[in-house]
Order: sequence, then C-alpha cells, then structure tokens
Amino acid sequence: MTYQAPVRDYVFLLRDVLQLERYANLPAFADASMDTVEAILEEAGKFTSEVLAPLNVVGDKEGCTWSPDFSVRTPTGFKDAYAKLVEGGWPALGSDPAYGGQGLPHVVNLAFSEMSSSANMAFSMYPGLTHGCYSAIHVGGSDEQKALYLPKLASFQWAGTMNLTEPHCGTDLGLLRTRAVPQADGTYRISGQKIWISGGEQDLTENIIHLVLARIEGAPAGTRGISLFIVPKFIPDADGNPGARNSVNCLGLEEKMGIHGNATCVIAHEEAVGWLIGEENRGLAVMFVMMNEARLGVGLQGIAQAEAAYQAAAAFAKDRLQGRSLTGPKNPDGPADPIIVHPDVRRMLMEARAFIEGGRAFMAWTSLHGDLSHASPDEAVRQKGRDYMGLMTPVVKAFLTDRGFNVCSDAMQVHGGSGFTEHFPVSQYLRDVRIALIYEGTNGVQALDLVGRKLAADGGRGVMAFFAELDDFMSGNEAQPDMATFITGLAAAKAELQEATMWLMQNGLANPDNAGAASTDYLHLFGLTALAYMWSLQARAALARIAAGDTDPFYETKLTIGRYYIQRILPETSSRLAKLKTGSELLMALPAEAF
Repeated sequence: MTYQAPVRDYVFLLRDVLQLERYANLPAFADASMDTVEAILEEAGKFTSEVLAPLNVVGDKEGCTWSPDFSVRTPTGFKDAYAKLVEGGWPALGSDPAYGGQGLPHVVNLAFSEMSSSANMAFSMYPGLTHGCYSAIHVGGSDEQKALYLPKLASFQWAGTMNLTEPHCGTDLGLLRTRAVPQADGTYRISGQKIWISGGEQDLTENIIHLVLARIEGAPAGTRGISLFIVPKFIPDADGNPGARNSVNCLGLEEKMGIHGNATCVIAHEEAVGWLIGEENRGLAVMFVMMNEARLGVGLQGIAQAEAAYQAAAAFAKDRLQGRSLTGPKNPDGPADPIIVHPDVRRMLMEARAFIEGGRAFMAWTSLHGDLSHASPDEAVRQKGRDYMGLMTPVVKAFLTDRGFNVCSDAMQVHGGSGFTEHFPVSQYLRDVRIALIYEGTNGVQALDLVGRKLAADGGRGVMAFFAELDDFMSGNEAQPDMATFITGLAAAKAELQEATMWLMQNGLANPDNAGAASTDYLHLFGLTALAYMWSLQARAALARIAAGDTDPFYETKLTIGRYYIQRILPETSSRLAKLKTGSELLMALPAEAF
C-alpha cells in the first residue's frame, strides 16, 4: 500500500466549500488563486508520497541514535529528505514575505502539513515545531531578533524547538525551576533541565533555536513569573552565521512507543547564553502563540494518521479473502469473498471516512478563520476569527486526536491478526498517533480549558457567534429538499449543545467539579456538532456541483458519506448530553484511598 495524498478532497474544500477565491481582494489571499493552489497541492502530494512516505517505516525501525558527544543522528534518508524539503520551498509557504516566505494563507499550508504528517509523522514534526518557533518570534521578538532569526527559520535552514516540560512538572508550568540570571551585556545565563523536547538535537540543520521558559531571579512564583528566552545551539556571530557552541546539550533520547524517527530529547542548559523575548515575566503570553499553533498541528496529526490508516485498511479489505457475503457470494470464482463485503468491515471504513473528511473540513474551516483574523479589513470578521481560534483550538486538538486514534484502532481491527504484526503499517500508525492525545496538553486538560476558560471568554461571545452561524445556515438551506437530512441532524445536535452549555453555566459555577466532570463529554458533543456543520457545508457544495451538471461520482460519494455521519455517528450527541448532566457526584463519591 502506497500513501495517496488527498489532493482531490482539498481542492473540493478550498474551491467549493470554503470558496477561497472570494477573498482574492485581500492582500493575504492575492496569490492564492485556485490554479496556483491546485498546482501546489499536486506537487505536495508527489513530494510527500514519493519522498517522505518511503522513509516512514525506516524511521520507525531505525530510530534516532544518540552519541556521548551529545549529538543525535536521524534515521537513514531523513537528511536527504530534509534537504529536498528546503530546496522545494515547502517551509516558506505560509511565512511572511518580509523574511523570505511565500505569504500564502495558512489554510493552504495546512494541506501540505497534513500530507507530510500522513506520509511520515515523525519527520514532519521537525519542520512543524520550527514553524511554531518562527511564529512566536514573529509575534513577540524585537526587530533585531526577527531580522536575525526569522529568515533562517522561515527557510528551515535553522530549526526551532519548544522547551517547556521539566522532570517534575508538565502541564503546571508554574512549578518550573529553570532559572535565568541577567548579565551586564543584556543576555541571561539559563540553567535547568528540560525533558521530552521534540527535535531537541538532530543532524538536519546547521543550528537549532530553542525557545526556553525560565524564571528570572526574584520573579514572582507561579506562572506570573515566567519569561521566555531564545537559546541557540550555536550563538550567531556578527554576520548572523552559527558561531560559538552554546552550553546546551542533549543528555539522551527517550525510549518511546512511537514516532521513533523524531528525536525526543533530554536537554540540559548549563549557564547557556539566552536572550529575552518580550517583557520579563510575560513569557507565557508569547509561548502560547507557539503552543496554540502546536495544538492545532497535533489535531491535524489525528486526521493525518487516521487517513493513512484508513487507506491501508481499505486496501487490505478489498484484497483479503475471508468468508462469504451474507447475501450470497460476490466473488463466486474465488475461494471466499473480500472482507469489504461484510457490513461490520464497511462500518469501520465508513466511520473512518466520515470522521476524516469531516475533521479535515473542520481543520480547514478553523484555519481559514485564523487567516481572516489577521487579513480581513473588517474588525468584526477579525474578532470572530480570533474568537473562533480560541474556542475551537481545544476541540480541534482533543476531538480530532481522540477520534483519529479510534480510526487507527479500527484500521488494525480491519486487518485482523495481520494488523497486530509489524508486517503491515497500521501498527505504526496506531503507535505514532497515541502521543497526540497526550502532548501539548492532554485531551482532558483541553476539555477543562474549553469549559473553564474558552466558553466564558468575552461573555461567551465565541460560542454565541457559533450558534448564530449555525442558525443562519439552517434557515438559509432548510427549503432545499436534498439538505433535509443534514439540517434536521444539525438542528438536533445544536439544540443539545446549547442545552449542555446552559447546564454548564448553571451547574459549573455552583460546583466547579461539575464542570470538570462534564468537560470531556461536552468537548465531544461540541466536536460532533462541529462536524455535523462541516458535513452540511460539504453537502451544500456537492449538491451545487451536481445541480450545475457535474457528473463526477465524487460528489454523490460525498453525500453518501455525509448522510452516514448524520445518521450513524451524530446520534452520539444524546448520550454525551445525558452523561454530562449527571454531574460530579458519582465521580467524586469514593475517597481517594478506595482507588
């Protein structure tokens, strides 16, 4: 089985569903004509399937190699592939032209990111984190820092990392102990140990730029006293080239369940030279730019690995002969029928595809709002974009990774015993994607963020805007008979999401444990409703193409999968609502010692 990039699906999303060309009057979209976008998608599909995908199993089997001189060697072929990545200009797609980027909307770059992650998740993490580092410096850095670092990061000549977690603290960053001591020359000496640093050391780039959270001596306790620093592996010289080696060393690599091709490092900063980004004690505000971008990227990993696993399962199901169809042989000349004739195998494949194509649309729709939050001349549109990015980020991250893992598990199930062996690719997809539910804030933490902060932000403005958008869509399309299934399903889900939101407002404030107990079910209810909206948007676009005389079976297939989602998957909203309304009493009933 060879990975096939979903170029056709992205063309449909960007051309027909999101109608990218209607924003052509905005400078940020001026170069994003559909002719240009389609050409980019085609080339992205070739690069990821031909260059990156063949290295996926190599990276898994070989892994990275640490040496006592603190260096790390990436798997065979990664270095050449990385050079081709840079040579092809792929890193610069969505970066600022002022620093060598191509300035395309991030929704276009999203497509390449999904394809590269499907083809080789471990490899794609290196450029993914670099772009996050670029974004943080772009937002929070001084003019001098931007001029020095951004061109090298935009081109991926230099790599970037995110140094947050320490051996004694993960999500609760207020506990971090890494310290920063100011120097007379305006630099700081950074000392402390960081763990689980993806791409913390490698042989792909000439320099690595670590963004490090640390506490300046005398700073307030907790998160109020955290600052952010640029700590390069090699200190740039007067010409901006890698100079003296900084005292930043990789002490070893983590032994992991998956993503073996990515170097997950223990990093020691031993009075390393660092430069403050932004203001003292305001580091989290800048770092959250990188963290939120990473969370969206992790949600994308859920879709990406699900796509790869689905393709493997569908190919296996059409090839594997076992049993006979319940309605009579479909392969009468063979010893058995292919297992794709069996309804339960079809169930797993249909659920996979309904989730993937709905989730992909959700990612693209959210990303477009992110673009508009910067690019639109209308402040109301920009504000809505900002509100949606804040509200949707925890849903994208947690819902898409939870469901993506389920797809990978079902893909293994389709393979039967073969899937549990390393002779078939699905075991790697399942192992690789499992981290996505954990890093950048576990999915439980994302759910708490959603109900504890994002819903209430600005008086609930974001969620109210989302409800209003759903109402406008339903009222504008309810008269179209072929949309009836979608409108009915979306209306029911929206009503349940509203009811759950009101329940949280009434019961979460009275007892915060109620909000915590309801959080995961609420997040999934939100995600299910969001995908119902995405499928409704896709159905409207497909029906418009059919009405215009387009006979491509792609559009009828879209409608079939969309109806499957509405009728077979969306009813889960009712059980999620019922569960969250039970509150926290039973969850908290047992004393701790009873566990």
